[in-house]
Amino acid sequence: MPAPVLLVLDADPPPRLGRLTGKARIQHTDEAGLGDLLPAADVLLVWDFTSDAVRNAWPGEGPRPRWVHTASAGVDRLLCPELIAADTVVTNARGIFEEPIAEYVAGLVLAMAKDLPGTLELQRQRRWRHREGLRVAESRAVVIGAGPIGRAVAGTLRALGVTVAVTGRTARPGVYGPDQLDRLVSRADWVIGAAPLTDATRGMFDARLFGLMQPSARFINVGRGQLVIENDLIAAVSKRWIAGAALDVFESEPLDPESPLWDVPGLIVSPHMSGDTVGWRDRLGAQFVELYELWAAGKPLPNVVDKKRGYVPMHD
Repeated sequence: MPAPVLLVLDADPPPRLGRLTGKARIQHTDEAGLGDLLPAADVLLVWDFTSDAVRNAWPGEGPRPRWVHTASAGVDRLLCPELIAADTVVTNARGIFEEPIAEYVAGLVLAMAKDLPGTLELQRQRRWRHREGLRVAESRAVVIGAGPIGRAVAGTLRALGVTVAVTGRTARPGVYGPDQLDRLVSRADWVIGAAPLTDATRGMFDARLFGLMQPSARFINVGRGQLVIENDLIAAVSKRWIAGAALDVFESEPLDPESPLWDVPGLIVSPHMSGDTVGWRDRLGAQFVELYELWAAGKPLPNVVDKKRGYVPMHD
C-alpha cells in the first residue's frame, strides 16, 4: 500500500519532516496551488497558519483530506461551513504556545505596573524623573478564556501574587461563566483577553465593556485581534477611561503603518510575538511528526478541535 499523501501549505522556513521519510509522500504547495492538490491529499499540514487559503479552497470539487493540522492555537482562519460539516478531523498546536504567552503577559503586567516604557523614554531624553510604581502582588486580574492559554496566564499571574479569576463559555469548578464577566471586569486591575475567536467572542471588547473597567485598569489582548473593537479601545485609552493597554494581536495583520493604534499614548503594540520563542518552529514540526505517527498507527489524536465551537474543549 502506498504511503499517505501529506500536503503542506508552506511558509518560510518550511517544517522539518525528515522523520516521515518513507512514511508519507510529502507535497508542498503555496496558496495558489492548494485547491488543485487538496483532492489527492490524505493529510493537510497548515504550516502557513496566517493564510486564509484553506477556508477559500476547501469548498471546491473532489475528495478532501481526512485530517487537517494547523501549526497554531487558533483555527478561525481555516474553518468554513464545508470543513465544519465534513468528516475531516482538525487538530491544533495546543501545548506549544501556552507558557511563552503566559510569560509575555506577565512581562507586560510588570512593565506597565513599573512604567518601564516611561523609564526607557526618559532615559532616551536624559531626564531624571522619579516616579512611584504599582504593586503587582495583591492586584486583581480577570482572564477571559478558560482554555490552555488562559489557564497558563492565570497560573503565571498567581505566582506573582495576583488574585486571578478566569471566565469561560460555561461555568465549572475554577471557571466563571459569562454571566459573571461584567462584575469581574469592573473590579479588575488587569483584564486579559485570551479567548478563541468565535461568533460569541467576536467584538466582545467594545465601548460597553471598556466603560465597565476601572480608570486604573489596564487591558491586554493575546487572544485574537477580532475580539476587540479597535476604535473603541483607542477611545478608551485616549480619553483615559482606562489607564493603558497592550495589544499583541490585531484585526488586520501586519498592522498598517498608518493605523492610529501606533500613536495612542499608553498603548503598547507588539507584532503577534507573544508565543514565539527561539526554536518554536522546530517544536511545532516535532509535534506534528508525533501526531502523524499516531494517526498512521490508527491511534486517537490529541488536540482535536470541536469544529462547531471553534476550539479544543477542556475535559476537566
